[in-house]
Amino acid sequence: MEPARNPLLWPFSILFRLVTAIRNILYDKGIISSEEFGIPVICIGNITVGGTGKTPHAEYIISLLRKEFSVALLSRGYMRKSTGFRYVTPSSSTADSGDEPLQISRKFPDIVVAVDSNRINGIKTILREHPGTDVIILDDGFQHRKVRPGLSILLTDYGRLMTRDKLLPYGKLRESPNQRIRAGVIVVTKTPENIQEAEKLAISDELKTRENQKVFFSAIAYSGLQPVFENADPGNQLTNGKDRNERAAIIVTGIASPDPLIKYLGKHFSEIRHLRFPDHHNFTGGDIEKIRMAFEETAMTNKIIITTEKDAVRFREFSNIAGSLKKHLYCIPAGVTFLNDDKREFDKLILHYARKNK
Repeated sequence: MEPARNPLLWPFSILFRLVTAIRNILYDKGIISSEEFGIPVICIGNITVGGTGKTPHAEYIISLLRKEFSVALLSRGYMRKSTGFRYVTPSSSTADSGDEPLQISRKFPDIVVAVDSNRINGIKTILREHPGTDVIILDDGFQHRKVRPGLSILLTDYGRLMTRDKLLPYGKLRESPNQRIRAGVIVVTKTPENIQEAEKLAISDELKTRENQKVFFSAIAYSGLQPVFENADPGNQLTNGKDRNERAAIIVTGIASPDPLIKYLGKHFSEIRHLRFPDHHNFTGGDIEKIRMAFEETAMTNKIIITTEKDAVRFREFSNIAGSLKKHLYCIPAGVTFLNDDKREFDKLILHYARKNK
């Protein structure tokens, strides 16, 4: 359930709307210019503060395209401590790259991953130093209008549709939902798999602003547990739930929207203790001690610590986590699955765009 909005913030929301509207008008009129590039550029973004699933969708598109194209991903590297353009490799640190680009680099070491808050400079550097690049994916680039992508994919959370939200600081929108007109594709993320067709049609009608806009529906697809560190207990895996009553989980999250994960793991564990940290949280020694205490205080003998892929990237940078804790620490990858015929249509659209503009 969304927290109650503070009515005192409403005037500031109106001011924010005015500022963002003027900015977008200046771009629309060409007073502030945007730059296009001669290769396919796919932007994945949102207009909502908080997690709508950009990284899993970026990974989905990378998996789809890398079989046929040389793919590069460019991110701003949110919360990194470095500046300027940097390549991200599996051996990079979160301080240099940010957690999500590092996660992608480790999952897809064969593609180019880079970070730069200046998207134009980032794209030009990639094309200059990797001239064989066929497709560039812009992660979280919808508001960065200095680049004009060939295809914009705009994500909106099923539980918090952008058409039903308000602008900052009264709501959680970074710009007016009317700006969805710039997107070629809108994806409703975290959709219940049992959604009825009538509801899908109603949401599509609510979101579409142009006749040729495509609306797709995706759901979270969790994979099996993966050890965060080597030498983990191989018996720690999810089951079909038949022994749920004998298992406990300490769940550690530093993501914007952990509720779907908590609900999913509730099917596999009778006892759950959730340690929630802010999105992109930099874990400290004190946090590790808090996790250790929660684990030891859990009475069940069959217990495990579960975190997200993004948080696991940060945990792996700790050298002083006790071995007795490491062997119980697992992460659960979160992917996406498209509902019904949406997968075939979405894949076809992405591949057609990349092939046509290569």
